[in-house]
Amino acid sequence: MTRPEFLLSRLAGIGTAMLIATTAYADDVTLRFSTAGPAADFLAKSMESFAEKVAAADVGVTVEVYPGSSLVRQGAEVPALQRGNIEMSTMSTFEIAAQVPSMGFLNRAFLFDNYDQMMEVMQGPIGETLHDAVASDMGIEILSTAYLGSRQLNLREVKEVSGPEDLEGVQMRMPASPEWLLLGESLGVSPTPLAMSETYVALQTGTVDGQENPLTILKAAKFDEVTAQVIMTSHLVQPVFYAMAKPAWDAMSEEQQEVVKAAAVEAAAENNEARYADEQKVAETLAAGGLRVDEIDLTPFREKADAVYSESDLAKEWDQDLMTQIMGN
Repeated sequence: MTRPEFLLSRLAGIGTAMLIATTAYADDVTLRFSTAGPAADFLAKSMESFAEKVAAADVGVTVEVYPGSSLVRQGAEVPALQRGNIEMSTMSTFEIAAQVPSMGFLNRAFLFDNYDQMMEVMQGPIGETLHDAVASDMGIEILSTAYLGSRQLNLREVKEVSGPEDLEGVQMRMPASPEWLLLGESLGVSPTPLAMSETYVALQTGTVDGQENPLTILKAAKFDEVTAQVIMTSHLVQPVFYAMAKPAWDAMSEEQQEVVKAAAVEAAAENNEARYADEQKVAETLAAGGLRVDEIDLTPFREKADAVYSESDLAKEWDQDLMTQIMGN
């Protein structure tokens, strides 16, 4: 694999000094990087690319990638980071909101209109505010922002859906947290807490009526084998973060930090480019495979979400000013 330019320039300056790296990097660092995403998904692939980039720099850092909750179960990654059981994980805005409630607005249905708007926000002043809050309140360093995709509704049986009232009673798989339950309520479904790793069988057996995920993840997890319909709601344009326990980050040398940070930014960008491109065509692929894909008027869903959030005690903890800045764009 060709070394990225940012690493080549660094290595050129280091030269023969790398031959005596045992002195500079007497304490080699191993970063265990966990994600719930399946190995076939773009995010896990970008994590493997990240590991390769870090290894190519030869600065005494090794990254071990654990996709599909193979090291830490979904929902336990952030506590594992904070206890020092692992050094890195992918981290969602839902996990952030559990400990920094003011940032809960990032989990609001229909907050972002599209990928470009989401990335602009995450790379701007609001993103900086988020990074600072996570570092100070959670002891976690955000290294880069990846695009997880735009989440769509996915049902195991075909339903005629024109608004949230048509989804009343639908048992929709979602991760277990108050923010996820509120999101489900805002869509009109009955949210059912369930780990990602258990979702395929639950759909297959009818334990749940559906799930909601970006189409790229739906395809990678093979949910199209056990479902019949996709409703294109794009209710959550979702970022996910490369996250590192701050003690692990602080323990690295400045050079190691620079390499790890740069590799994380580049690997996340690879995920973003690949996922966004794939999203543009995966709906056609799923439809060609027999899945019904419905484009509908989202006005009733937006109105339902507005009503639910306006009455939610959870939403009262959100930073309304930051949310208004985003939704006013």
